[in-house]
Amino acid sequence: MNLLERARFLVVVLLACTLAAQQTGKPAPSHTTPSSPDPGSITNGVYRSSTFGFTYKIPFAWVDRTGEMSEDSSADANASKKSILLLAVFEHPPEAAGDSVNSAVVVAAEPTSSYPGLQNAEQYFGPFTELTKSKGLKVVNEPYDYSVGTRELVRGDFSKPLGNLTMYQSTLVAIDKAYILSFTFIGGSDDEMDELVEGLSFGKSLPAVHK
Repeated sequence: MNLLERARFLVVVLLACTLAAQQTGKPAPSHTTPSSPDPGSITNGVYRSSTFGFTYKIPFAWVDRTGEMSEDSSADANASKKSILLLAVFEHPPEAAGDSVNSAVVVAAEPTSSYPGLQNAEQYFGPFTELTKSKGLKVVNEPYDYSVGTRELVRGDFSKPLGNLTMYQSTLVAIDKAYILSFTFIGGSDDEMDELVEGLSFGKSLPAVHK
């Protein structure tokens, strides 16, 4: 990707953790603000969130940029201070040039109080889809129910041409502990998207390692 494409790419993967800043609803009173979730940790290539009870098996040799992107988001005066970036991993360093889609996984949590009137995960896709489309992506599949093990989420699929390539994006959303939990996967093909999503697991069991 050239510099412009890489910049656009970073905008897309940050959608999940900056969308709350686009909302016009009044902030919720401080006493309704949920306690901050544990940021989770990565051990032996597996990210674990004790707060939300899920794991993600990070593809081998991928680059973790969670800390850097969290700092960049916090430095943005327009960003919601309550939005929390839990995980941001890339196939290659985002700043490095390349001739293929830089696959990524971004997990974020936003307080439901940032969306007055929000009742379910599907409603989240209203503003999320509009913002995503404004960045040049088109809707491939409207939001639909999607199961990860015994956990029910809502999933939306998008795509965007990048020169001779096509970037695919799938976002899975659930509401948990007064937070909107979003998982955004980006890849260069439908098959790769399936493999990335398969790394997500809820509960105590870990996802299978693909060889």
